Parts: sequence; C-alpha cells; structure tokens
Amino acid sequence: MISVNRTQHQQLLRQLTPLFTDLSREMPLRTRYQRLLDVLKQVIPCEAAALLKLDGGTLQPVAVDGLGKDTLGRRFEIAHHPRLEHIIRADGAYLFPPDCPLPDPYDGLIEMNQGLVHDCMGCAIYIDETLWGAMTMDSLTVGSFSASDLPVLEAFASLAAASISTALHFDAIRHRAEDQQRRAEAYRLQAYDAAGPVLDGQSHAFRELQKKIDLVAASEMPVLITGESGVGKELVARALHARSARADQPLVSLNCAALSENLIESELFGHVRGAFSGATQDRPGKFQMANNGTLLLDEIGELPLSAQAKLLRVLQEGELQRVGSDRDHRVDVRILAATNRELEEEVKAGRFRMDLYHRLSVFPLHVPALRERCDDILPLAGTFAEENRSRMALRSLRFSPEAQQALMAYAWPGNVRELEHSIARAALMARSHADDSGVVTITPPDLGLLKSSAEVDSPASRESAPQETLGLRDAVDDFQRHQISLAITRANGNISAAARALAMDRANLVRLAGRLGLALPTRKSRSESQPG
Repeated sequence: MISVNRTQHQQLLRQLTPLFTDLSREMPLRTRYQRLLDVLKQVIPCEAAALLKLDGGTLQPVAVDGLGKDTLGRRFEIAHHPRLEHIIRADGAYLFPPDCPLPDPYDGLIEMNQGLVHDCMGCAIYIDETLWGAMTMDSLTVGSFSASDLPVLEAFASLAAASISTALHFDAIRHRAEDQQRRAEAYRLQAYDAAGPVLDGQSHAFRELQKKIDLVAASEMPVLITGESGVGKELVARALHARSARADQPLVSLNCAALSENLIESELFGHVRGAFSGATQDRPGKFQMANNGTLLLDEIGELPLSAQAKLLRVLQEGELQRVGSDRDHRVDVRILAATNRELEEEVKAGRFRMDLYHRLSVFPLHVPALRERCDDILPLAGTFAEENRSRMALRSLRFSPEAQQALMAYAWPGNVRELEHSIARAALMARSHADDSGVVTITPPDLGLLKSSAEVDSPASRESAPQETLGLRDAVDDFQRHQISLAITRANGNISAAARALAMDRANLVRLAGRLGLALPTRKSRSESQPG
C-alpha cells in the first residue's frame, strides 16, 4: 500500500487526473508518451525521465524529459547496459544505491549538465503479462529518491501500461478494416527495415514525406524520387518497395552514372554469348533480375540519350531484347527512378527525353534536404553517436551543448550522409583526447564543421573579416577548387559523374585538378567499376 496522508492523497489524485482522462481519448502515441512523463515528474520530482520501448534486445526511447533531444535517436542494447537490464529483470520498481558502480546509460545526456547521474530508479512496464518496455528516472542529487518512492513508481507504471494498452487498442480499431495482405506487408516491412538503415525522423517535412510514401507505395505507379545527394533517396526506394505488394520479390538497383555508355544497355537488358568482345556467356539484365519485383534506376539523369529510347520502349511494351538477340522477353517490373538533377531542365536542354520523363514522373516524390528538416538533426546525430559508441566499446558518447549548437547551425550541404560521416570522424577525434572513464564528449573542434554559407556571407562576417583581396587568378583558382571538390563529394568520388555535373570532359577535369593541386581519388570505387 502507498502510505500518504489525506492532503497528499488529494494532490496525487489531481496530478493523475489528466492520465485517467486520457484513457478515454484518442491521441497520437508520441503525445500520450510525453504526457505520461510530464505527470510522472510532477508525482516524483527528478531531473530526467524516459519512457523506453523494448525492441528485440534493445530499449528505444520513445519519450524523454530532461534529456538531450539526441537521446531519441539512440538505441540502448540491454546486454551493454547493466542498469537497464536490472530494471527490466526486477520484480517491481528498482532503486540503485547512490554508490552503485554500474555505469548509467544517461551519464552526460541530461540537459544543461554534463556530469554523472547519482540517483537512479526504474520500473518495467508489462502489457497483458508481456514486457513492453520500462520507465526510468534520474537525479543529479544524492538521496533524491527513497524506498518510499518505489510503490508510487510501480503504481504509475501500471497506469502507464493501461494508457499504452488503450492507445494500442485504438490503433487496432483504426486498422481493423485492413485486409490480411496489408498486414502481411507491414510485417515484411518490419523484417526488411531491421536488416539495415531505415528512414528516420520526426520533423514536419519528414512526416509529410512518409505520408506520400504510404500513399503511393501500394500502387503500381512509377515514382520519380528527387533530392540532393545524401538525403536518402535509396532508403525511400527501399521503403516504397517494402510497403508494396511486391515486397517478397527482388528490389534490384542500377546506378546509371557508374557505367560507361557501351555497358548501360547490357546492364539493363542483358546480352547473349558472342554479342560483343568479352561476352562469353548469356547474361540476364537488371530488368529480368527484377521481374515481378522492383527496379530502381538510380541517377537516371545520367542515362545516355541512346539508352533512354530503348528504356522507353521496354516501359511502354513490357518487352525487351538482350544485346545480340532478336528474341523478345516479357517482364513485369515496377520502376522507381532517382536523381539529384532537375529533369525538367534537362528536358529543356535536350539531354533527357520528354516522353521518358513523363513516363517516369507519374508520381514525383521529393526528399527534403537535411537543412529543411532541422528537427531531425539531433535525433539522427544521436543515432549515429550510439552506433559509434557501440563500435568503439565506449561507456558513453555524448555531445557538449556547444557541439549540439554547432550541429544545428551547420547547413549540411552533404545532408544525412555528411552528418553520419561527421559524427564518425568526431567520435574518433573525441576519443583521442578523452580520459580513461569511458565517457567521451564530442566538442565543436572534434566536429570540424565549416561555417554555413549563410554565416560566411552574413553582413557581420563581412564587417569582421580582414579587408584583404586576392589577385584575380588566385580568386578564380580558389573558386574552381571549391566547385571541383564539391562536385566530387556529391558524386561520391566518381570522377566521371563529377565531370558531367561540371559540364566538363573527364580528362580536362583531371588536368585542371592537377594544376590546382587537388588530389583526386586514385582508385575506382565499387560504383565506378564494371560489373562482373
């Protein structure tokens, strides 16, 4: 029994009333989770609280209060966090002694404080006798929690379970009309996403993208996925395929920018033995490999005009001929195309067929740049930080407040890919000057981010900048170095693709880079090498 006097009893009821009211209301899960933590911190004051959902062998934060926003992007492997394991294995709420030697998963993550947690307690949450997750509470002050708080936390965990169960019940009612195939697709999606990187975000722009993916995924429409390099166009294609009726069939991808013009046709349609020098056996193309499934034509804007005409014929008639053969092969393929080019401008310039453009862009889907979804920067940074923490076997990998500000202030021209690489590099830099505690803090110098173009060109920066001028030749050389480096980065080191983006001949680009002292990639990447 919870021992409280009459006044405390009345106060507790007032604090819990909103949650009882919520039981009869339908609301987004994220809102319900956050309301649980808001009330919990009123009932038991603390610096930080978190609600975590069990996902296999990891606990995933679904709501936090008092912890950095990047915590929502982290995944806590139970095997690597003994405190969390104690909480979910305990019979009821569990209070750790202040001198407990076990590392706390939130050390350094509490907002406005980079110190270590002193008081910690938590309780597992069960729904229908099945472990759903856990609630945790942390304080920076020794003695904040006592044994008298445990029955209160246990009662609150039961109320949280009822609230979450109600939300799940509402979800079941809303989806009851869906047929078995749609449910099977959802299960396939879950299994598919578990195998690799997934789309992740909470911003308005990202939610709108997800709505469009859900809208078109189940159809057979071709989808043209547009967006800057590094935004995750391939992940969007994977999500479209995984949510489609073809999810149990192959998703085949072809990078149109990675192959020479004389190999494109063979890669798309296949060839027969003797069709050309080196064709020692029959070989199916990507279309036949993707039969009954999905074909992603990545960097479709790089496809030569000669191949565009033959691609259009296959899309219109559903038939193809292998190189060197006059035999027709029927294929049933859903087409997804991706590009970082403005295809409408390419059509106007005569570099892309108008009829093919209209055939591919039945449903255009634009993936927003990371600077257009700023609310996702810190959660994504948390995800990448947790990956690197696990990879480096660190106790904790955190961001200083200044590092978080730097992440938010940067323009991210390379988008999510640049963010991922920046966090990996910063983790290595931060570890090199960390102490032996295993708690590593990433600071702005570790990130090494350049100022955004907006900051560099601001009136304040112009006023504070030294009044020096370069000679015209030096200024032109600096500009060319910047443009070439940017093009190569966006082309993932593919020199041919970078040359096309700069409207230059590849050999001229190599010579110019040599004169400017730029070191170009000397080894062909996998995307540039010919298929075996």
